[in-house]
Amino acid sequence: MEEVGGEKKIGKMEKEWDLYEAFNELHGLAQEFSTPFEAPAILVVGHQTDGKSALVEALMGFQFNHVGGGTKTRRPITLHMKYNPDCESPLCFLVSDSDSSLLQHKSLEAIQAFIEAENMRLESEPCQFSSKEIIIKVEYKYCPNLTIIDTPGLIAPAPARTPGRKSHSLQAQASAVESLVRAKMQHKEFIILCLEDCSDWSIATTRRVVMQVDPELSRTVIVSTKLDTKIPQFARTSDVEVFLSPPACTLDGFILGDSPFFTSVPSGRVGSSPDSVFRSNDEFKKAICLREVEDISSLEEKLGRPLSKQERSRMGISSLRLFLEELLQKRFINSVPLIIPLLEKEHRNTTRNLNEINEEFSMLNELNLKEKGRHFHDQFLTKLSLLLKGSIVAPPDKFGETLQDERVNGGAFTGPDGLQFPPKLIPNAAMRLYGGAQYHRAMAEFRFVVGGTKCPQITREEIVNACGVEDIHDGTNYSRTACVIAVSKARDTFEPFLHQLGHRLLHILKRLLPICIYLLQKDGEYLSRNEGFLGRVTSAFNNFAESTEKSCREKCMEDLVSTTRYVSWSLHNKNRAGLRHFLDSFGASATDPSVLGDSTQKEKPETTPKMAAKSSHLASGMDSNGSAQLAETRLADLLDNTLWNRRLAPSSERIVYALVQQIFHGIKEYFLASAELKFNCFLLMPIVDKLPERLREDLSKFEDDVDTIFDAASLRSSLDQRKRDMEIELKRIRRLKDKFKQIHTQLYHDIKSVP
Repeated sequence: MEEVGGEKKIGKMEKEWDLYEAFNELHGLAQEFSTPFEAPAILVVGHQTDGKSALVEALMGFQFNHVGGGTKTRRPITLHMKYNPDCESPLCFLVSDSDSSLLQHKSLEAIQAFIEAENMRLESEPCQFSSKEIIIKVEYKYCPNLTIIDTPGLIAPAPARTPGRKSHSLQAQASAVESLVRAKMQHKEFIILCLEDCSDWSIATTRRVVMQVDPELSRTVIVSTKLDTKIPQFARTSDVEVFLSPPACTLDGFILGDSPFFTSVPSGRVGSSPDSVFRSNDEFKKAICLREVEDISSLEEKLGRPLSKQERSRMGISSLRLFLEELLQKRFINSVPLIIPLLEKEHRNTTRNLNEINEEFSMLNELNLKEKGRHFHDQFLTKLSLLLKGSIVAPPDKFGETLQDERVNGGAFTGPDGLQFPPKLIPNAAMRLYGGAQYHRAMAEFRFVVGGTKCPQITREEIVNACGVEDIHDGTNYSRTACVIAVSKARDTFEPFLHQLGHRLLHILKRLLPICIYLLQKDGEYLSRNEGFLGRVTSAFNNFAESTEKSCREKCMEDLVSTTRYVSWSLHNKNRAGLRHFLDSFGASATDPSVLGDSTQKEKPETTPKMAAKSSHLASGMDSNGSAQLAETRLADLLDNTLWNRRLAPSSERIVYALVQQIFHGIKEYFLASAELKFNCFLLMPIVDKLPERLREDLSKFEDDVDTIFDAASLRSSLDQRKRDMEIELKRIRRLKDKFKQIHTQLYHDIKSVP
């Protein structure tokens, strides 16, 4: 009977081992390939001084980590622990970071040295922490069947008197650690082991972080560490009662196990050095058991009564380990039926991906690559034409730009005064546009800004300097003066607008490329893993857009130069009626002393009443000849002020100003119409009718060397590596799927065989 009982016990233990091994392998697979399933595990969360690593070592039954103050864990450490009564000393394997199927047998000292080296490496890096786990598999006679993940210790806020630079560094580290730990807690399969080092349950330090992810604490086990240091602090029995059995409202949730666990870990390290307290792991294990007995005795002495069975079940490392082992075993068994469909789905996905890789391999020949390039070329041009004509296929929130974004990324239209028009004055300014709609809005803003540009201020110094000296006489030619000023002002004003327009429209056209790529990806037409070919298409498109914009801008510049080099009155004077009205009014007032210069007033004597009467008498008898004489007098006065006299009179200044305004206005209208027409004809239209031929020419240059344009050698190497990785993953998934199916069958058979 004893032999039969022993065989049953061994058979049950072997089944448990198979179950734990299957889930351990599943956990490693999820870490390596980022598969969508997670194996149940215990996630240890606590602050730096909560005794987190010491608790993990006590649960394992041996010491291996670097324990002490400060940050001693910068990468999560996953411990796959397996009970093996035949292992008198811990048997440890370090899982390779690059391949979880590779196990390296390591001594405890070697594992500790590896962890310390990783901590030192990360400490010198900017981030200082990594979410990639260090995975260790352990078999030992004192190990429970558990998977425990030891996370970096949470960092408490810096004290108020901490220097600024050091405080900022601590805050950055605290934020990085909390983000890492919170990301680990997001896994619903993990049981959170929340460590608290406090004697007052209303003070929630670690729970504050845990409840951000698990607000009801429904998958959280709370552990009060360092019990041996807290017992002497209680002066009254009631304080101990409340500490051991806190109300549910105090804990802010319904925790696993209904009440907290209480643990103490004896201080001291295992080793042969003089500073070591324990000579072996067996001594360390005995010290843990002895500490449990002493804690229970001290509590019973404080309470004045023996602890109840429920209270004893929450005392010490052994009770916590038993509870976690049973809890994890239940999670394993309950997860088996759920894991099998996930493995089957992942098996199908991996098989499909492998078939796609094999299909890509079969397409890596010259004819297929050429055809693939031509097809991509045609589809790319189709998408480009669609975007220019108008489309809503690409999401505006991702690819569109408001006018303000467009100004920041493509440059703004800025006048001589350096000011910009408010965006709200431009139609559709707040809308996120792309393609033809964005091009049209940019042109509308250009018309609005340039059309509203006025001739810069003209100073008297500029007029005098523009007069100069003629080569035949010493008079002044104010029409020439006005032309000199107008063309100079116009060129200085409009040339920057020309460069700004070219830069803005080039930005809009270049933005079409990533949008076309998105549309091709959406339709399944994108050539993934063909960076060489895509790079050539990108380079050809950008070079064509840049050269076309430069050529178009040069054509516009030729127009601006010709318009500002020679003034043709039929072209430049667009408002003759206004100018004629101005000159007529000016001529009518030419004899007015307030209008004419000082020289006119000096030359005319004062008019006496007698002379006025005589003039009136003569005027009454004046005929048509008198009118002609008056006009001649006015003309003489006008010439005296505008031609023979080099002293700049107000009348001369007004004439120059009027002429400059008319010439500037004519240049502006011509420039505006010419620039818009040329950019439409010589920038936008070539994208539609000349780009296809340019891309086709560029593609035909490399058709004789397809391997170069598609970088076929690199593509084959990449596909070959992906195929090998996929085959390894598929093999492991298939083995795990069969193993879980076998475990599920055994569990179902055991349930059916129970009477």
